[in-house]
Amino acid sequence: MTHFVRVQTADFDLGVEVATLRAGNPGVGAVASFIGCVRDLNDGDAVSGMFLEHYPGMTERELTQICETAAARWSVFDTLVVHRVGALQPLDQIVLVAVSSAHRGDAFRACEFIMDYLKTRAPFWKREATPAGSRWVEARASDDAAAARWTDTSAVA
Repeated sequence: MTHFVRVQTADFDLGVEVATLRAGNPGVGAVASFIGCVRDLNDGDAVSGMFLEHYPGMTERELTQICETAAARWSVFDTLVVHRVGALQPLDQIVLVAVSSAHRGDAFRACEFIMDYLKTRAPFWKREATPAGSRWVEARASDDAAAARWTDTSAVA
């Protein structure tokens, strides 16, 4: 089992990333993936751009730990997280989470878990450009609630 984690400024290609994740493993019966993109509207305000910052080294370690936790909970082969940093515009891809497994249920749940935990535990900071000026994106209660549901073991069956 491998956990591929990258933090980068460059864009990524879903097809290439999934092909790499599946490569050489005939046991893969499912790949679940999620791509997050920059929206042009947030909290009712127009967004013309976003700048993402991270804590180098610490961010990659936390992302790897999240993937390890998911792999301990579900039967998965490999996990992948690619998260972009730097200046981004509406329509740009921000994050890719992908999980390979023998079965779709494990892949879906592990992928969702990784994304929920990434949103609440990984050290990223987002600053949006709006007509009123630059602002930091605050943590959302809905993200905390999504991550908290995984502490209920009945939610992982």
